[in-house]
Amino acid sequence: MPARTPAEICTIFQRAMADGDLDAVLDVYDREAVFVHQSGEVTKGWDALHGALAPLVAARTCFDFTIKAVVEAGDIALMHTRWTVSGDRPMNVHAIEVARRQPDGSWKWLIGDPYTIGRVSMAVWTA
Repeated sequence: MPARTPAEICTIFQRAMADGDLDAVLDVYDREAVFVHQSGEVTKGWDALHGALAPLVAARTCFDFTIKAVVEAGDIALMHTRWTVSGDRPMNVHAIEVARRQPDGSWKWLIGDPYTIGRVSMAVWTA
C-alpha cells in the first residue's frame, strides 16, 4: 500500500520492518533516495539501500516514531521525526527526512538523515 501522505511513510516503514518484508521497506524509498549514515557516509539509490537495510529487516528491528513536523511545498515535504529503535543496537534519533510525491500521487522518502542531531562533524553532501 503506497503512502498517501508524507506521514504515512513512517507507518508503512514501521510495519514492513516488523513483518521482515524487505521489498515493502525498500518501496517507501524513491529510486533516487539518498541516506546519510551515522559516520557521514552516504548511500545513494535503491540498490545500495537494499544492502544497508537488509540486516535490519532480517532482524525485524522495531522502529517506533513520533512525527514532530511535516512541512510541504508542492511535491516535496520536509519531515522531522523522532525514532526509537530497539534490537541489537537500540537508539533514539531525531531524523530529518525529505519526501517526494511520486507521479501516481503517493509519497516516498528521497533523503533520510537520522543522525542529524549528535553527529560530531557536519559536511556538505551532494547527490
